[in-house]
Amino acid sequence: MRRRQSDWVEDWTPLAACRTSQPDELFVQGAAQQQAKRICLRCPVVAECLADALDHRAEFGVWGGMTERERRAILRRHPAVASWRDLFQRARAEERVD
Repeated sequence: MRRRQSDWVEDWTPLAACRTSQPDELFVQGAAQQQAKRICLRCPVVAECLADALDHRAEFGVWGGMTERERRAILRRHPAVASWRDLFQRARAEERVD
């Protein structure tokens, strides 16, 4: 059974493109982060992963296609967001309406 791209996945980790990767591949620094981010390009649950990382303030590693520096920048620019998951879910719901 295929999921619609607009459906939010509660238990997203079993569907993640990185589920078969070694953790060391995702917790890298410098130029190696760009390679790690490529894994996220084909991930069907990249938004769920990113929302989880932002909501839990993940400090290390590539999550949802973003490095820790990129995530910190988003959090600084949008301090009023209480739940990234709720924000992303609402955005998906609005996409379905359009």
